[in-house]
Amino acid sequence: MDEKLSRAVEKRRDDLIALTRELIRFPTINPPGEAYTPCAEYLAKRLQKIGFETQLIRGEGTPGDTDRYPRTNVVARFDGRTHGQTVHFNSHIDVVDTGEGWTVDPFEGVVKDGKIYGRGACDMKGGLASSIIAAEAFLEVYPDFSGAIEISGTVDEESGGFGGVAYLASKGFFSKPRVDHVIIPEPLNKDRICLGHRGVWWAEIETKGEIAHGSMPFLGDCAVRHMGAVLDAFEKELFPALDKKVTRMPVVPEGARRSTMNINSIHGGQTDDYSGLPSPNVPDSCRLTIDRRFLLEEDIAEVKREVISILDRLQWERPKFHYNIRDIMEVQPLMTERDAPVVTAVAEGIRSVFGREPDYVISPGTYDQKHIARIGLLHDCIAYGPGILDLAHRPDEYVGIEDMIESAKVMALGLKVLLTGSA
Repeated sequence: MDEKLSRAVEKRRDDLIALTRELIRFPTINPPGEAYTPCAEYLAKRLQKIGFETQLIRGEGTPGDTDRYPRTNVVARFDGRTHGQTVHFNSHIDVVDTGEGWTVDPFEGVVKDGKIYGRGACDMKGGLASSIIAAEAFLEVYPDFSGAIEISGTVDEESGGFGGVAYLASKGFFSKPRVDHVIIPEPLNKDRICLGHRGVWWAEIETKGEIAHGSMPFLGDCAVRHMGAVLDAFEKELFPALDKKVTRMPVVPEGARRSTMNINSIHGGQTDDYSGLPSPNVPDSCRLTIDRRFLLEEDIAEVKREVISILDRLQWERPKFHYNIRDIMEVQPLMTERDAPVVTAVAEGIRSVFGREPDYVISPGTYDQKHIARIGLLHDCIAYGPGILDLAHRPDEYVGIEDMIESAKVMALGLKVLLTGSA
């Protein structure tokens, strides 16, 4: 372990705690996108104080962007004494809604028993704070480094990242020659390196029917019954087939090493935005949203065919069965090579701090690495940060203070390897 770097991180312990608490106190709930701008402005001022040049960049025209809820991102850069490579730490500032079941104020940043509690503490404001402390410690110990360090706080990761990393990537912020290496401090545990994620296909299936009086359903055609046939076929055919597909990708947890599909929502017939009693109608439309997660070994065209073939067969077998299917989102699975520079640099940090080899994992769900690879065409990217993934989005979410300190040390050592060339 580089003792100077270690001490530089340790002496910022109180600052790390205070910074994490301040970030939690911005209720950056998505949707709709609350408090994005004040949170981004706070980060910009914080980073300007230590010499970073900052930009506030609005994801104009992206989903959810309005004057009331602007998609405001912050990008900060510190250039070294001479030209060299750039390491970028990217964290999302948005959090999901609090939900029920909290025993502490979710936006107070309560410190208790060596932990900081709050919505976003784990996912991922603790990681963002750790990356800032890591950069500050590195700049103190190695002020004459070559290259550059960037830190960004981006929005909308929880809803796909289109107003944040996707928008910035389309503007060249995550491509060479501007950036060479990206670390995303998502909460994947302090001794694990996340190399990528499974693929995802979201789609909406609609079955069609014919409206009629509910007392005479034989005069109409019930779209909900048609959707029931779809669900029955999925249960009997598709789900058992998916469970047999196993990947070589080191996905965690173990159950996610198989192909999966979640029925995200179903809507049909009487709407729920009324008061009083429902009207007696035969529903002429039913919509089902599916969330299909697939593996590196699978082809997206085949993933879609598995669903569409069932729908086509039902159209042949069931009288009056008609359907539409609409793609919502598709993302290819990703896995950064274990010998990539950013992987080897962070692995060296983990060895130094913890005295053991890192675990290499794949995330069951996607995160913003998808846009960095797909749009930015930059593949030297990983997720590494403090926090326990299982705590994300749950009541009484927290991040361990010692975990943040140790992760900050790992990140600082990663900077040393990548920007000075020494382990």
